[in-house]
Amino acid sequence: MNKENIFLKIKAAGVLPLFYNDSEKICIEITDALYQAGIRSIEFTNRGKNAVTNFKSLVEKRSLKWPDLLLGIGTIKTVAEATIFQESKADFLVSPFFDISVSNYVNAVKIPWIPGCMTPGEIHAATSNGHTLIKLFPGNILTPQFISAVKPLFPTVDFMITGGVTTAAENIKGWFDAGAAAVGLGSNLISNNWNEGSDFNLLIQRTRDAISLINLYKK
Repeated sequence: MNKENIFLKIKAAGVLPLFYNDSEKICIEITDALYQAGIRSIEFTNRGKNAVTNFKSLVEKRSLKWPDLLLGIGTIKTVAEATIFQESKADFLVSPFFDISVSNYVNAVKIPWIPGCMTPGEIHAATSNGHTLIKLFPGNILTPQFISAVKPLFPTVDFMITGGVTTAAENIKGWFDAGAAAVGLGSNLISNNWNEGSDFNLLIQRTRDAISLINLYKK
């Protein structure tokens, strides 16, 4: 799937769940619960010692369990990390900031990349290098008012908000009313304490509730 179609899929959903877990088994359980709830794009974050191993496991199991699922990898900070996960068949990459060396790499290998930005200057640098879906991070610092202020400056850019997004109706409504194209939901949707005794039906229901809210408020 090309970059435009991947970004269209994320924007159509309005939500990109993100998580990491050291346990391969729990990563599979979480992914399965998200998929059962209706999620078709996931950001697995590169934030632990087993990130590469567990991501590869998800990719291997996708064809059998989740055939239409996009698996992206987040917290990409260097070209070396981007290379590892591009070779591990990530569908897209996400970073917490804009880095020109990573930008040059993803443009060369033609893998979709969502860079993180916090200022108009960073947004301009990202868009000047061909990136049209920008992660605004951290959302709890930037606030919906920031989106309202910068959106007229970048009318062809889509913004995904990560950090500070919750599953509360007023929070979701605030981001989409301000002009967000999508939100990234991490620990406010997928807590960090899942284990082998957890009831993953709770995550399925919680995710379905979040999807319903997002469908209500996204443009």
